[in-house]
Amino acid sequence: QVQLVESGGGLVEPGGSLRLSCAASGSIFSRAVMGWYRQAPGKQRELVADITTGGSTNYANSVKGRFTISRDSAKNTVHLQMSSLKPEDTAVYYCKAAVWISTYWGQGTQVTVSS
Repeated sequence: QVQLVESGGGLVEPGGSLRLSCAASGSIFSRAVMGWYRQAPGKQRELVADITTGGSTNYANSVKGRFTISRDSAKNTVHLQMSSLKPEDTAVYYCKAAVWISTYWGQGTQVTVSS
């Protein structure tokens, strides 16, 4: 059974930083493309960033230069370092693991950017 557990969300002021983490259980981490998605109220879930098993990364245009995704294979964990946060970054952030045709999601963590 695969479980993805996110942590690190919270309330931050505009311009601030947060670091999200997603810990993966099971044996999939080494074979999975790991990603972060977000969903704001009334909007569709969208890709924020993802990282392949080889470390190649991909970012949404809206977060390029502000967010950094990384993976720690020793701890089966993927991180999302978010800097220069804006109110429009407010959303529930979800971790995703994709292995072949299988997809797994975490439960989500709320990020609120507000003064």
